[in-house]
Amino acid sequence: MYKTLHHLLACTYSTFSKQVLANLFDSGLTSGQPKVLDYLKYHNGCVQKDIAAGCEIEASTVTSLLLRMEEGGLIERRMRKGNRRSLYVFLTDKGIKALEKVSEVFDELETLAFEGFSTEEKMDFLEKFFKIYGNLTKENK
Repeated sequence: MYKTLHHLLACTYSTFSKQVLANLFDSGLTSGQPKVLDYLKYHNGCVQKDIAAGCEIEASTVTSLLLRMEEGGLIERRMRKGNRRSLYVFLTDKGIKALEKVSEVFDELETLAFEGFSTEEKMDFLEKFFKIYGNLTKENK
């Protein structure tokens, strides 16, 4: 196994994503939807472009994700305060229930990922990982 950053990131992301989808198989959620639900947990009522930026996915991908989520009854898009130019995205009751399951799965996988880490090691890792993320995204800001 290669011990380069790009290889570890790619393998970790792939493994995490597969485990998320496997644990959510019965929910009917598709790839990308758990991330959007998690974003809406903290930004319910936001606009589509905020979801794209917050989830780091293309606007066209968000459009198709939201359409499927709306058709599945997980979200609803509506105008606010007569603003006809933007539709705001809100979780439905069904979406909130799906989000609860997503949060549970994310928490379980995070606990598994940090198994054997002390609290200090976990905080140290997250601090360094945020620094890497910041380094990689600072040109795009």
